[in-house]
Amino acid sequence: MTDAVLSWVQDLMASPWVLVVLFALSAVDGFLPVVPSESVVITAGVFAATGQPDLPAVIAVAALGAFAGDHVSYLLGSLVGLRLRARARPGSRRHAAFTRAERLLARRGGMLLVTARYVPGLRTTVTLTAGAVGWPLRRFTPFATLAALTWAGWSAGIGYVGGLAFERDPLRGLLLGLGLALGLAALGELVRALLHRRRRAVLGRETPADVPVEVRAG
Repeated sequence: MTDAVLSWVQDLMASPWVLVVLFALSAVDGFLPVVPSESVVITAGVFAATGQPDLPAVIAVAALGAFAGDHVSYLLGSLVGLRLRARARPGSRRHAAFTRAERLLARRGGMLLVTARYVPGLRTTVTLTAGAVGWPLRRFTPFATLAALTWAGWSAGIGYVGGLAFERDPLRGLLLGLGLALGLAALGELVRALLHRRRRAVLGRETPADVPVEVRAG
């Protein structure tokens, strides 16, 4: 059974369609954070150590997908943000949320965009918010490009290292890659929990300028 599954995965990774799948999953994950794009990119990296698929192609396609997905998320945020902002009365919670988000993006938007890409769920929050508050696209795109390239290189590189370590035993390399993917996902959830706790503590001290990016209906 294990040999059959491994053989199926190897055949899939040797197919040119794997690049289409990588692009699609990386793109959808940018605006619908329920798709395990990291796991797929890491798995492709594991098998890239054997020569198929090609590692530079995996990185390039995953980066293009992430870039596209982040821009879709930005566009969705822009569409929703225009409506929410039009209804935001000065002095309301919604208006205050937009103001906080604008201040934070103005100060640390680039850093937020790049670092959030490594945290599933948080990256969607940041890109949606950037669009919702009207963060300029000319500033968003360069940082989204950097975020996509580094994320794709990191994810595929982790898998590739695992594949090299177990070059004669691809199953162990695959398990290592998936284990690393799960570990990164758990780390991401921990970061999100810590940020949420910090946000609540900051709100308790009533210092809205330091509140993390979030636009909520109020």
